[in-house]
Amino acid sequence: MFELSVSGRFTATHQLRASHGAAEMLHEHIWHVKVTVAGQKLDAAGLLIDFGVLKARLTDLLDIFDGRNLNQVPPFVEQNPSAENLAFHLAEQLADRLPEAVRLKCVEVEEEPGCVARYTPTAWSPADG
Repeated sequence: MFELSVSGRFTATHQLRASHGAAEMLHEHIWHVKVTVAGQKLDAAGLLIDFGVLKARLTDLLDIFDGRNLNQVPPFVEQNPSAENLAFHLAEQLADRLPEAVRLKCVEVEEEPGCVARYTPTAWSPADG
C-alpha cells in the first residue's frame, strides 16, 4: 500500500452555532488541511499521483474559503462551520477529483495548533486502491 499526503492552508473566520441556537463570537483561524490518499498500484512513471496534481486540487478547494467568513460560504450557510464538517466537505469534494486507482484515506483539518478534526470515509479500507 502506498500513501501520499499534501497540505494546504487558508485564513477564514467562522462562528459556530450551538445546538440551543446561541452563536459564539465571530473569530479567525489559519486553517491547516492535510489530505492523505492511498493505493496499491503506481502508474508507469512510478507515482501513485503526482504531488503537484493533488496539491493543485486541494488548493482549488481551499481557495473558495480563503479570506471569507465560512458561515457565508455553502454548505456552511446552513451547516455549522466546524472543523469536523469542513473535513467532511473537503473529503466529499476531493474524492471525485482523484484517479480511479487512488482512494482518499482521510482529510485532517487543524483549526488551531493541537486541535485537529479528521474525517475518514467509511468506505475506505486498506485493501482499496
